[in-house]
Amino acid sequence: MRFLPTDEQADFARTLRSLLGSAQVPAAVRAWADGEHGPGLALRSRLAGTGLFALAAPESYEGAGLLPLELALGFVELGRAGVPGPVVESAAASVLLSELGDEALAKRFLPGLVAGGAWATLTLPGGSPYALDTDAAEYCFTVSAAAELRLAAPASGAALRSTDPARRLSRPAAAGGELLAAGPAVARAAGAAGRWARLLTAAQCLGTGEALLERTVGYVKQRTQFGAPIGSFQAVKHRLADTLLALEFARPLVWAAALSLAPGDLAAAKLRCGEAAYRAALTALQLHGAVGYTEELDLSLWLRKARPLRDAWGTPSECRAEVLRSVTPG
Repeated sequence: MRFLPTDEQADFARTLRSLLGSAQVPAAVRAWADGEHGPGLALRSRLAGTGLFALAAPESYEGAGLLPLELALGFVELGRAGVPGPVVESAAASVLLSELGDEALAKRFLPGLVAGGAWATLTLPGGSPYALDTDAAEYCFTVSAAAELRLAAPASGAALRSTDPARRLSRPAAAGGELLAAGPAVARAAGAAGRWARLLTAAQCLGTGEALLERTVGYVKQRTQFGAPIGSFQAVKHRLADTLLALEFARPLVWAAALSLAPGDLAAAKLRCGEAAYRAALTALQLHGAVGYTEELDLSLWLRKARPLRDAWGTPSECRAEVLRSVTPG
């Protein structure tokens, strides 16, 4: 098993980090939360130029092949930068269409998703009934418990806001929409899409936790009490060290999950990354003090992401149950 990215994979991650570092992502996140999608869509186009979205589609449909490890590396960077939009759902929808084996549907939808010309959002059996960012997505796919894949009708009513204002949730219409496919093939493809969604959300959690820790370390080096930086206090050092350890122990679980795509490995990665990101958020909030609560501080954009991402595509209790099933004989 490889425990470190290859040089090519590391270069890809650095390219994404450089692009996102110059893209004014916090401004795009605030605009997205207010319902203004223009900056977020422009960011999507720039990301598509790196080939990121092509990593979730086969070469026969203008993709680069189904490459979960490379895509997970990219999604760590998306989490680190706080990129808005249904990025996980779009990638999972690409996987669903790729695995379905319906050439007509793949030709209809995949080129736009790969090229970054369209967002997709997705709901699957056993997951959340709410679809993310249906007001910004060109396609809203739903898979029912009866293994019916539909292009859902537009959601009715106002979008619901989650803890993260940039995550706008809607419940797709229970009936209606275009029936695209049905049967065992849909069920199998939905299972694959759900596994990828869990992997990529775990990667986002890891990146979110890293961003929170980085900003907190920078703050405690500058903030002084009793004539000394608070980062020099032993209690603060211990809290930051515990946060760093949680993130570093979660990282190899993401790589293992990306290499195997086994349900137990995916659940373990999602559980550890989600909890590490949430711990990083609690640490950041405590060490920043009252200033951490202010919306004007960019830190708040990551603070509000940690818990929704921890619970998306597999809550901690669901992931623990899946890990237990994977290690229980019979």
